[in-house]
Amino acid sequence: MAKTTKTRTITVAEKEGTFSSIFHKIKGTTKKESGISNLRHLLSNEKARLLHVCKLKQPASIYELAKLLSRDFKAVRQDIKILEQFGFIELISSHKHGRERLRPVVDADQVIITVNL
Repeated sequence: MAKTTKTRTITVAEKEGTFSSIFHKIKGTTKKESGISNLRHLLSNEKARLLHVCKLKQPASIYELAKLLSRDFKAVRQDIKILEQFGFIELISSHKHGRERLRPVVDADQVIITVNL
């Protein structure tokens, strides 16, 4: 059986002298409008590294991911929020010892960015 590639697509278009970005989920059925500044936040080396480590190491929690990245928990959590907003990470909730644990999951294999001028 062939492996299916899951894709995230972001389209950036010029609109009345400003850029706006539209995010399409896997099947292109859900659209979410956001400013270009959010797209800039999405395209950082730290977020790319975060996605890579999350995909390969499959950490059990955001805290474990922060330890794997040798980064501050709060900074990792902020990056996770942005990546979750664009649909690159899904947070799976579970409970252990009466506390909620959020496990970050990356299911996309590639990102396609299109800029329409």
